[in-house]
Amino acid sequence: MIRKASVMFVYKECYEEYKRRHDELWPEMAAALKAHGAHNYSIFLDEETGRLYAYLEIEDEKKWADMAKTEVCQKWWAYMEPLMETNQDNSPVSVELKEVFYLQ
Repeated sequence: MIRKASVMFVYKECYEEYKRRHDELWPEMAAALKAHGAHNYSIFLDEETGRLYAYLEIEDEKKWADMAKTEVCQKWWAYMEPLMETNQDNSPVSVELKEVFYLQ
């Protein structure tokens, strides 16, 4: 498995709504994530800054990159856009983190 982590940014007034939407993750979105090789996907919130720390394990970089091209992912991004910092295509502004330590 390939471990990936990133930082995204949610607006402070949207914390509860962001969590609610993820608590009610669409079944088709969960299925697409799994179909594209995502495992152990977690998102953590720093309530002081609005930073979201995402961690997941993927099977393959290409397979994972293809997830962004799916209709359900595009729809999810549009749904989440009002709650967080996004790019022109509605994808979340995301900064990939470099792994510096891992204890198995």
